[in-house]
Amino acid sequence: MNADKRPNILFLMSDEHRYDVAGFAGNEIIRTECLDKLAEDAIIFENAYTPAPICIPARQCMASGQLPRTCQVERYGEDLTPNYRTFAREFGEYAYNTVAAGKLHHFGIDQMQGYNRRLSGDCHISPRFIHNKQQDEFKRYQQKSDDSMDWNRLKWNDEKEIRRAGIGKSPNYIEDEMATQATINYVMRYFLDSYYDRPQKEQPLFLYLGMNNPHYPYITEESLFDYYLNRIELYENQTPFKHNFLGKCPFMPGALIPGENIPTRSVKRAMAAYYGNIETIDNQYQRVLTALENAGENLDDWIIIYTSDHGEMLGEHGIWEKQKFFEGSVKVPLFIRYPKRFKKAKRIKENVNLCDLFATLCDLAGIPIPEGLDSRSLVPLMEGDNQEWNNETISQFNGQNIMIKQNQLKYQWYDNGDEKEVLFDLLENPDENINFIQEDKYKTDIERFRKRCSQLGFGDSPITEYKNAGY
Repeated sequence: MNADKRPNILFLMSDEHRYDVAGFAGNEIIRTECLDKLAEDAIIFENAYTPAPICIPARQCMASGQLPRTCQVERYGEDLTPNYRTFAREFGEYAYNTVAAGKLHHFGIDQMQGYNRRLSGDCHISPRFIHNKQQDEFKRYQQKSDDSMDWNRLKWNDEKEIRRAGIGKSPNYIEDEMATQATINYVMRYFLDSYYDRPQKEQPLFLYLGMNNPHYPYITEESLFDYYLNRIELYENQTPFKHNFLGKCPFMPGALIPGENIPTRSVKRAMAAYYGNIETIDNQYQRVLTALENAGENLDDWIIIYTSDHGEMLGEHGIWEKQKFFEGSVKVPLFIRYPKRFKKAKRIKENVNLCDLFATLCDLAGIPIPEGLDSRSLVPLMEGDNQEWNNETISQFNGQNIMIKQNQLKYQWYDNGDEKEVLFDLLENPDENINFIQEDKYKTDIERFRKRCSQLGFGDSPITEYKNAGY
């Protein structure tokens, strides 16, 4: 082996994996043997957050190392401009073979997004990005304008998704299975190439595997569904969030309350299927790791990352899916395993962001960190140095709403509602059902948050020119 070769990287990612539904997160019901085994020797980030609690902006922000307003992907259906700088493109410039399988979730014309090769996955271009598009022709076949996403074709409403939860093989399972097998096939050829004896292992590999599960539909195979159905427990906090003061809360959907407007049994079925889909991806990840080991790879020499794009509310506050700044939606699982460099596992409590992975990966691989990022290297935290860490993380939604978390305080500003501000203190109220925005003891903190909000281009008096996060 070339002693100067940069480390191989395996980036494992799921879709809509709630931070607390994993064995390594303390959940005693879920069976995530593969992820738990990896986490035993990993650096676990217990307060990792998505830059946007919805699929596409979260993924583009992570790939670019920038917040939504910086990279101009603030809404579902938008995409990075062609040839935008992503960590895949950056690593490709340093002779990495950058290979992606599974879900990347791009709608624009640059479907590679810096990867040299895509094995399997969601390669598709939205009509909005088609050059010289004939508008009249498209309108003949679409229920809505091609400039808006037809949500009815993407999913049922939340109530119907819950009521139809149960046993089966969803489209997500089928696509994930294709991506898993494609990854295994590529691994065997890349490191062994039994047919032609021309393996490529002298070059470093950046291998990404992105799953669709455990994203709804809430459908899983029968044995897993049966295992979890009578084991899972509903979250205790099922009541809708209400402001302390005017009573009208911003950006909150109609609640689905078990035993009132949705059967409790239906909720348990949806949760059981969700748990089953997490165990499914765990098993698929294990098959990839086994293939790497069978090909002669020592996984302790690899950098292995696991994370998800956002969480899933699973009925907390009567809410399902994501899009909210509650912990269940905006917080994500994240660990980095690299025993060759970090001999001792640890848990890090500082606030971090998926955007930070760009700079972190560069730092770990010995690649210069580009300028103009909102990304911060997590390596100092991994090495035990938190003295200079700015303990802040940011999430944005739809170009209108923003969350800024500093230490245990989580400030939110909404461009709608009678009350636009919410402040949670996660130490005082981890259930996130008390708004402290008018409490005198937080007055100084609130003024600081308002100023920061303005710097980031939000608030009642936002700045006119947005630059970057300014960490």
